[in-house]
Amino acid sequence: MAAELIVHTDGGSRGNPGPAAAGFVIDDPQGSRLVAKAFFLGETTNNVAEYTALIKALEAAGQIGAASLTVLCDSELVVRQLDGQYKVKSEQIRPLYERVRELTSRFSTCRVRHVRREQNKDADRLVNLALDAGRDIDETPAPATSAQQKKLRLGVLISGGGRTMTNILDEIKGKRLNAQIVTVISSRSTVAGVQRAEDAGLPVKVIRTKDHPDVDAFSEALVRELAGAEVDLVVQGGWLCLWRIPPQYTNRVMNIHPALLPAFGGQGMWGHHVHEAVLAAGCKVSGCTVHFCTNEYDAGPIIVQRTCPVEDDDTPDTLAARVFEQECLAYPQAIHLFAEGRLHIEGNRVKVKP
Repeated sequence: MAAELIVHTDGGSRGNPGPAAAGFVIDDPQGSRLVAKAFFLGETTNNVAEYTALIKALEAAGQIGAASLTVLCDSELVVRQLDGQYKVKSEQIRPLYERVRELTSRFSTCRVRHVRREQNKDADRLVNLALDAGRDIDETPAPATSAQQKKLRLGVLISGGGRTMTNILDEIKGKRLNAQIVTVISSRSTVAGVQRAEDAGLPVKVIRTKDHPDVDAFSEALVRELAGAEVDLVVQGGWLCLWRIPPQYTNRVMNIHPALLPAFGGQGMWGHHVHEAVLAAGCKVSGCTVHFCTNEYDAGPIIVQRTCPVEDDDTPDTLAARVFEQECLAYPQAIHLFAEGRLHIEGNRVKVKP
């Protein structure tokens, strides 16, 4: 799990309603500033500004790949509504409240706490700057090195519909992931993922196991394609074929599994087989696991895990859909952490650097 980031949010209006602004700062545990922004909102109420600040902060935290947050807010109303002590009666506030709930669910942990105004000086200062200027303010520090701007070169391995590939491509297009897909390799020629990749203008190569005499020859063909595309990270997305990962790709191949490893993993445990096993076991929670690959099925250091409930009336299809929602969040997060060089492996454990 990533180190817990510290977020301060504030919103205010001069008059209620009146000219308003929303601001936030995000710091790492050592106090280094990661993001600092404020937004001029025009005329609205103080409560709308406070909720908007929280929404903007949570969106920004997600974009930088945060897993865990402590959010400090000086609006007692907002904090008490979020912890259930106060009801949300305003129809103007309710959609903002629901948006906050949806955003907080994307993080492994997200604690929203009330602080006194004097403990929230940086966010308050940004709000006043935006109000005085009548425009947005961005004091986010510039990247420390030009290397952080280099796009991560991804090679995506698929064996089916390519939904994981499409999700990653959407994150790239939305500028939430600083990467590019430089090659897509499919183990099957007739699956929907091949067409999806071609429609997206991605270079596609079909490399089938049956076209090679053994797993070693199959693996060599894969590595030639990956090396030729100068891939930094290999991303397995619904990839069903065993291949031998050479030493130069150690901790450079990721996989996502639709369960909480080490449970419900191993040979033959893929797709609906996993969800059927979870339901048969009577589990109350399931989820997904992103891990580095080794030459064993579903082994290797775990990078990110996300959970979701298993409902009493679930079928393999309904559970699969709920798990996939978490996969769409977990995989981009893991890739982002890799791109920033923040993943450190000790034995079979991944530690995330601040």
